[in-house]
Amino acid sequence: MKNSEEITSAEQSQRDIDTLLRRLHLDNYKNQEKLTLEHFLSLGPPVKQHQETSEQDLAQTFLKRLMMLDHRARYVLVEQNSAEESHPNKVQTANSTDADENDFDVFFNTVPNTDQSKQRHDIHPMDVQMAVFHSSDNFLRQNMVTKLSQCQYALPLLLPDPFKMDIECPLWTLRQIRKSWKRTDNSNIVTMSNIPIYKAETPMVSFFRLGSNSSSKSQLMNALISDRHNTFFHRNCPGNSKSRYLMDGVAEIAWYCPAGKPTDAFSDCIAFCNLHGDALTHEKQRDILIEKASVNVVLLPTVEKGDKSSTIISALLKSPTPLICLIADNDSAAIQKKPGKYMMGLKDKSQSDVPEELKKILRKMLSAQDVTFKLETMADVPGIRVDENDGVCLKGKSSASEILKLLQIMDISKIKETFLQCQGQFWHEWCNKNKEMYHLRGQIEKQKCQKQQELKEIRQKQHQIPSSPLMQLFTENLQKLSSNEKMYFLKWTGILLDDLSTDDLSAILQQYDSKWCEVLALRKKHEKSDQLKNLQIELEEISTKLQSATFGLEHIFREMGQLYEAAASLTNKIKRGQTNWSIYPELAAELMISGQPMELLDGDAGHVPLTWISSVFDVVIKKLGDKRVFVLSVLGIQSSGKSTMLNAMFGLQFAVSAGRCTRGAFMQLVKVSAEIQKDFKFDYVLVVDTEGLRALELEGSTNLHHDNELATFVIGLGNLTLVNIFGENAAEMQDILQIAVQAFMRMKKVKLSPSCVFVHQNVTEIAAGEKNMEGRRRLQEKLDKMAQLAAKEEVCDAECFSDVIAFDVQEDVKYFAQLWEGGPPMAPPNPGYSESIQELKNTILSKASKSNGMTLSQFKNRILDLWNALLNEHFVFSFKNTLEIAVYRKLEVQYGNWTWMLREALLNIENQLHNRIENEKLDKVDHSYLIKEMTTSHKEVETAMKTYFDENEDKEMLAQWRGRFESKIKEFHDEQMKGVKRKLEEVIQQKKARKKLDDKKTEFENKLLQKSKELACELRDKAKNEGLELDLVVERHFNSVWDVWVNELTKGTEQIKDIDIEEEECCVLTDLGIDSSLMQECKDSGKYKKISTIGNYIDYVTLTKHQHLGDKSEQSEDRERETKIQDLISDAENVTMDIIKSKSVATRGYNRTYLHEVVKTVKEKLKDSESRKKPFVLKNEFKVDLLLYVCDIAWNQLLKSHRNFRNNNDALIYLKSKKKQYYSIFVSYYKNHSSAAVLAELISGQLETSIVEAVYNKTAIDLAGEMKSSFPPFSGNKVNLEKHILQSLAEEEDFEKYMEYIKRPRKLVEGFIKKAVKEYIFTQHGKVDSILKKNVTSTMQLLSQAVHSATEKVKSQGGNTDVWLKEFSRLLKDQLKFNTNCWKNFSDIDKFDFLKEELDKGLEAVSEKMGGLSVSRREGFSVRPDEILIVQLCSSCWAQCPFCNAICTNTLEDHSPDDHCVPFHRPYGISGWHYRDTVEFSVNFCTTSVASDGQFYPHRDSEQSIPFKLYKTAGPEYANWEITPDASKLIYWKWFVCRFQRELEEHYGLKFQGLGEIPSEWKSHTKEKAIKSLENM
Repeated sequence: MKNSEEITSAEQSQRDIDTLLRRLHLDNYKNQEKLTLEHFLSLGPPVKQHQETSEQDLAQTFLKRLMMLDHRARYVLVEQNSAEESHPNKVQTANSTDADENDFDVFFNTVPNTDQSKQRHDIHPMDVQMAVFHSSDNFLRQNMVTKLSQCQYALPLLLPDPFKMDIECPLWTLRQIRKSWKRTDNSNIVTMSNIPIYKAETPMVSFFRLGSNSSSKSQLMNALISDRHNTFFHRNCPGNSKSRYLMDGVAEIAWYCPAGKPTDAFSDCIAFCNLHGDALTHEKQRDILIEKASVNVVLLPTVEKGDKSSTIISALLKSPTPLICLIADNDSAAIQKKPGKYMMGLKDKSQSDVPEELKKILRKMLSAQDVTFKLETMADVPGIRVDENDGVCLKGKSSASEILKLLQIMDISKIKETFLQCQGQFWHEWCNKNKEMYHLRGQIEKQKCQKQQELKEIRQKQHQIPSSPLMQLFTENLQKLSSNEKMYFLKWTGILLDDLSTDDLSAILQQYDSKWCEVLALRKKHEKSDQLKNLQIELEEISTKLQSATFGLEHIFREMGQLYEAAASLTNKIKRGQTNWSIYPELAAELMISGQPMELLDGDAGHVPLTWISSVFDVVIKKLGDKRVFVLSVLGIQSSGKSTMLNAMFGLQFAVSAGRCTRGAFMQLVKVSAEIQKDFKFDYVLVVDTEGLRALELEGSTNLHHDNELATFVIGLGNLTLVNIFGENAAEMQDILQIAVQAFMRMKKVKLSPSCVFVHQNVTEIAAGEKNMEGRRRLQEKLDKMAQLAAKEEVCDAECFSDVIAFDVQEDVKYFAQLWEGGPPMAPPNPGYSESIQELKNTILSKASKSNGMTLSQFKNRILDLWNALLNEHFVFSFKNTLEIAVYRKLEVQYGNWTWMLREALLNIENQLHNRIENEKLDKVDHSYLIKEMTTSHKEVETAMKTYFDENEDKEMLAQWRGRFESKIKEFHDEQMKGVKRKLEEVIQQKKARKKLDDKKTEFENKLLQKSKELACELRDKAKNEGLELDLVVERHFNSVWDVWVNELTKGTEQIKDIDIEEEECCVLTDLGIDSSLMQECKDSGKYKKISTIGNYIDYVTLTKHQHLGDKSEQSEDRERETKIQDLISDAENVTMDIIKSKSVATRGYNRTYLHEVVKTVKEKLKDSESRKKPFVLKNEFKVDLLLYVCDIAWNQLLKSHRNFRNNNDALIYLKSKKKQYYSIFVSYYKNHSSAAVLAELISGQLETSIVEAVYNKTAIDLAGEMKSSFPPFSGNKVNLEKHILQSLAEEEDFEKYMEYIKRPRKLVEGFIKKAVKEYIFTQHGKVDSILKKNVTSTMQLLSQAVHSATEKVKSQGGNTDVWLKEFSRLLKDQLKFNTNCWKNFSDIDKFDFLKEELDKGLEAVSEKMGGLSVSRREGFSVRPDEILIVQLCSSCWAQCPFCNAICTNTLEDHSPDDHCVPFHRPYGISGWHYRDTVEFSVNFCTTSVASDGQFYPHRDSEQSIPFKLYKTAGPEYANWEITPDASKLIYWKWFVCRFQRELEEHYGLKFQGLGEIPSEWKSHTKEKAIKSLENM
């Protein structure tokens, strides 16, 4: 009887398993929670390959190394310290006293001590494998088993589940395995097979042992299958341990696959099954194997009748299944005891002889045996659990089976045309039509509209195709299934579709191979016969058939994309019962996030479904956030080991199924693991893989252009590109290198800078360092040669490859060992291959750690940019980097903010110093003082810039502009400083120039003050003596003497007269030789007033000789003439304004020389214009009209300034303006007010004017700042301003304004700013008033503080009125103008507290008056807010497009070396372009034309037309413009042409007819749609 505490064998076994799982840190994965693929498909730290690992990392290291196809993954060494923990026993040292006697005994003592009996053994390698297997979910198991198969290891077929205590058959895990072999029949004909192993019907040889055996069964089986590799783990393998807890009872299976060679052990594929442990104790597994076997092989220690073994052997002898008994203690040769029953002894036999003898027996047995084994039959075996019978897996399978039912009854080549019609002819037709849009001629816009209509009709046809049962089933399942069910569903669908198409594809591929060999044979004979032509036609037909028969999951997803694109392109609402296509992107996005590959470029159609891809990314961004990704592009020709490499490196399974010739680009997200996240600036790696590059099967329908297109696309997308080269075939290397180098050169030209790594796979003698160096040198030479060839084709300077891209041949070239260690199909992977994989992965991680990657939205935009550019013939000219444009636009906004910070600070400093000059506290402006005052603001801007460039998420892209913008800010700062210094020096000069007049005014004011005081005293005394009431006659008396005083004081001073405009103009023009009668005639006609806005200048010119070339190419005949005349007029306007502004008329008065200088300068410009060669001559009428026009402009400014000068400097006018003030003083004196009260009144009176001026000046700056930051049209960059101007023009619908905008944009923009400021003041009255009130309050507080401080100083330090005034003036010197020279007669004031009280009262009264101030009184501003904003917003580039007159939108005035550009151009007919020798407008957009095959004449007298695609060669005005094709999407200008058709025709004298007919589609656009389209700018 057992002791009650005795532990049963089963319980001990379970404890051992629990301990094992704890040691491996897998004890959390025993039940529901399992290890998933997600644990291992994320990008983690480098895998330890040669170092020892700890026990707790053993499972992880095993799996990661297995994923990298390292077949040594089983033999991972455990760290020493870990081993010590496992073996805590130290070596026992004998007692020194009896050492001599004990040494011998101790050394050979075999009795274990207590500690040693408890020691823990090393973990058995197969326990690690099985522990991981049991701890994994079905998807990870499947991946793991697939890798074990690739490593040529045996796979679990039956295994006891240590958690559920039953036997499992993991059929699901074997579903992905394919095997290839070549069968040789009796006639020596070799047949190739490549099928999923679960479909293979092969003989199966079962091996098991009965009882304990000294011979290794597994080692014997390895010798049968492969003499170079341990397919089955055996006792002599490295790392073997006595303890083994999870392998007993496991039945493993492996397949021998012949290579079709005479050396093959067997002529056909054979399954070998190995039951581990004693078959006597594992009855269930033994019985299943015996039942399924074609041959049973039993190992026995000995033969003893009557034991358990003999019963089993007896049953086997009775069975018809062949049997081989191998007996360990028997030395007999192989003997056939009865038909199909062999016995063979193993004793004293050579290890090499036994396998050879066994092979002979097996070959003989199997040749006479027709019993086969098929893996799928395991599902029907009773008493075992099949993993595929799990509910979730079954649900996925049944859903996938419904789809298969639809397809099974149909010819495989008909499936796509029946169920996936959207991606067939319609989609291909749509792609071709779309590409034709970039090769238009003639009536481009009309053709484009027709093409767009055709594209819409194709989409309509696609949309009308009823949703196929296949697509309905597929999408319904994606919607209704849980996430786990969905993964099974997709896997099952892929498996079943592979199953469906494998046989057909194999047959077609064999046909293709056969036909291709015939073609090659004929080519070798250099024959160009009809036979060769016919063979090539047949080959093309087979290729088409192959395309039709290629059908997988990727085609179903492609159909989803097409269904979505068709529906999304139409605005129809979804009706009840219709498929809701809008959820398709969400379904695809969920799959993409879960790691499913997505097709990016449809290689069959050669097109990217942009709408679909954009929508999928939008949903991904919505679900994940706009995560940063590092984009890894992979480029390599078909069958170059690319997929194997990516699978080994990242575990990726791209959507290309077996035997397929799919082409295009696919993408897959790989998450960056939490372990290494901190070292990187992105969350995912997005791998973009190319398929079908240089695919042999597609040779008939492919070409170099397609491959270059694909390469340019994927290289442009990537932060890093892997270029995969296979083998050392010079021609193949040349192919891929040529494609890659040209693509890299294109990236350089469009300022994209991916890095690259070349991976050279399958290189022999990888270890030879010298050969490696030689290989690198040869590769460098090839790359340099390719770079020179590509440079010629792409018109680029490059002598070597490193001129094209940053490249280090030592670091950026990786040599990969051959994948297989020996000859396939039985060779295991080369261990050097996985080491190469790890080295490459480390290089990728190293490069990635230095990159910011890009956000998902940026990647989406990059796809759009690259593809739109690739559709054009000239990629480099056509590439429009929207991400870069967006980043630059934001930088422009910041630049505007930085310049405003500097401008605002300088405006305030200028105001302060201006006040100081007026207060006679400053007579010299020191540059160093200005620098000091600006230090704080300048440093703030520098800090803001540094922060922006250093910390912005797009800092890598911003780096290219950093130097330029830093120098631009410095230039701006320095120029503004110089400008302020120059203005202030002018103020000082003016102050000095009018000192005599100012002194005179001060003298007059002092005399008036004295006279007022005397008269008041006299009248008061008289009233007192005579007892009269004189209050009523005081004013009359003052009035009677005032005029006398003024005349007396101004006697002898000269009055300033008004200007006689007629006289002045006539004198100046006559002096400069203008005919007076012509001048009078022009004046009378008044035509000169509209000279800048008239559309046609034909009446002003005489045309010179014109050569008729007789074709209809477009030209700018009248437009060029008008442009030149408009430029001349604009130049004359600008120079006039510059001259007048440079004269200090408001402070020095008018002088005839000013007008004389204007007219003389404009005359010289006319003369200079006439000296240049032009196809016309200007008439005299034009010259006179232009001079009269500039005189008009000059007078507008001169009269205003002269009026100000006269009011301020004519003594009589000045004194008359002071009457009210002196009457008030007179009354104060009359009422016997004290001197302090009078002085307070005087100070208040003078300060009132100064306060108003200071408040208005500060409000002007603040209001400009407020509008700059919060008023939408002014708060962005120049593009933003233009958008609002165009909106305003559309709302007003004023043709004259439009023409001013088209011809003289700056003038209109200035007008827009003025009007906007005026409206803002009116509509935002509350906000504007609060700014004004804030400035009034701060100014009054400053005054109050100054009064208090001056009074306190005089009281505490002693002093008189002069001291008080001096201190008061000092405190106000920067803020307010305050002249103390007028008040010399107040020395009698001694009560300064009273003065303070009076002054406080006076200032209170002034403050109340300030409440009535209004910003709408713009004359109050010395510098108006609109003027400040005009200077700020108009200091930009004003170059106009040579075709359509669109204004360059660059915020920098000088933005070289960047070309001029605008986001959207216009139809260039609106600027006068038409077809030569016709009156037909051109309605084409320049952005459409530059992508077309059309031509144009750059000048009216050009004899040679220029292709639009080469517009930059047409002359300097064209060369520095970047006009990127954009399919003229902005409908604003289409609406404009339709709305103002009649006005444009009248303006230019041309017609919208013939070639210039307006496309009917344009007429459908409303004003509202036109304004809405501006949002795209």
